[in-house]
Parts: sequence; C-alpha cells; structure tokens
Amino acid sequence: MVLKENIYIEPFKLYRTLHIYIPDNIEAGERLPVIYMFDGHNLFYDHDATYGKSWGIRETLERYNQKIIIVGLECNHEGNMRLCEFSPYSFNDKYFGKVKGLGKITIDWICDVLKPYIDSKFPTKPQREYTGIGGSSMGGLMSVYGIGIRSDIFSMGICVSPFYNYVFRRLVEDISNSFMHNDTKIYISWGNYEFKTKKQLAVGTEKNLIVTRIFTQKGAKVFPHLMVDGAHNEESWEKETIIWLSELGLFKK
Repeated sequence: MVLKENIYIEPFKLYRTLHIYIPDNIEAGERLPVIYMFDGHNLFYDHDATYGKSWGIRETLERYNQKIIIVGLECNHEGNMRLCEFSPYSFNDKYFGKVKGLGKITIDWICDVLKPYIDSKFPTKPQREYTGIGGSSMGGLMSVYGIGIRSDIFSMGICVSPFYNYVFRRLVEDISNSFMHNDTKIYISWGNYEFKTKKQLAVGTEKNLIVTRIFTQKGAKVFPHLMVDGAHNEESWEKETIIWLSELGLFKK
C-alpha cells in the first residue's frame, strides 16, 4: 500500500507530502530496508505523476514480492522551487532564472529529521547498511550528492539520469573531498536518448564515468549503466527498477 502523509519541513517553513510504500504482507516482527527517494508523486501512481506516467514502483515490487519501504518526498511545485530544493548549488538558467541551491538543507533534513521520524513510526531496519537514497534528474543529482557527502547515513545510492548542467565542477569537488564508507553501493545510469547529439552523449557518459571513478577510488562498489534506448522520462526509468534492486542486493528471490 502507499500512504500519503503531510510533514512539516522546518527549514523551509512549509508542509510537504510524503508518498510512503509499505508492503502489505509484512510479518509480525519483520523489519525492512528503506530507500528515501525524490519526487515521490512520480513513483507509484500515474494519476499522481506530473506528466501522467509514474515509475510504477509499487507494481514492480509487488510483482516480484520484494519487501522494502520507499519514502518518496514530493517536490515543491511552486515556481522554480523544485530546482532550488533539489540542487546543492546555485546557478542561473535561461528558462528558470536564478536557482538558489538549497539541496544541502534538504539532504540534512532527510538525514537528521525525516529518517528518525520514519524509523520511529514504521518497521524499518535503521542501520545505514539498510538505508538508501534515490531519484532521477534533479533527484539523481541529489542522490549523487547525498550518497557522496552523507555516507554516514546512506549505504546505497540510486542515481538515475543525474542533472549536471551548471553544477558538475562543484559536485565533483564536494564528492572528491568527502569521506565515504567503503561498503557503499551505487547504481548510476543514463540513457542514450537523453542527448541530442553523439558528442553530447559522449560528454554525458564521461561525466557519469568521472563520478563512477571518484566513488570507486573511495572503495565504493559502483554499477554504471548506459540504458540503450533510455530516455529522460518516467516510462524509461520504470524499466530500471528491477535492475537497481538487483545491483544493490535488494532483490530477494
């Protein structure tokens, strides 16, 4: 089942909807891994999704009888605030204007406030080895950043189609200079149809491989994946759910 719950985000002085997937068949005393994901409204149901198509994660988990908890944080839909809250860095965009990077505040709130709340209310395995972070596009950027700077909390990262425009140099600097536990596992992916030209595909691929090398040098186990025929949309990302479940060791037969 998917629960919806409003939670107050003190640093931003506003309420936000959580979309929380809990397996229906949890046994008495059973505790489960948790993945914290961005754009929660796009994860489970098409009627909630911004563009009318979700990742379909609920159907995938139930089809394969996979028992994990997903906590999806809905974005701020006002103006360009999604970009602000889901970017660790400020930048200027010709379409969206000035983006004020509030992403570090978001990550710290997830780690220091949301996670303890979820652990107190639901049957989670609270240890970092059972805790992950994931998302796509801006959420993919936040997942690269989050796993890079807060591996004290997260041992798993699901970094799908990360947004790197304007911020890549600063991201590389931060994740290069941050401590990472060497048992961290990271899935990072990009699709060839996300890029208009072969040159753009080559540049995008190299950026993801740079991130892969940084994390690998820190001892992490990284699974880089170029999705053939992959696009920058939920229909494409839906196909990856079973892949990252398997690569991160979350798929249980």
